[in-house]
Amino acid sequence: MKQLIETIVKPLVDYPGDVRVTLDELDNRVIYKLSVNPEDMGKVIGKQGRVAKAIRTIVYSAAGSHHGKRVFIDIVD
Repeated sequence: MKQLIETIVKPLVDYPGDVRVTLDELDNRVIYKLSVNPEDMGKVIGKQGRVAKAIRTIVYSAAGSHHGKRVFIDIVD
């Protein structure tokens, strides 16, 4: 899943080397934390959050049930 997120985000940003995805796995959920260069934050979020919502939709669909755990993506600065 980390690779999928990186594959989606890297072409969108000006600094693809700064894209980082970390994984936090808790009892009932999996959280992927996406970090990008501060100058690229607007490109990843998009107008009214449309790009971020599209990224989340793709990842949620690809994750499926993920062994009974909910999957979340946080965009951190």
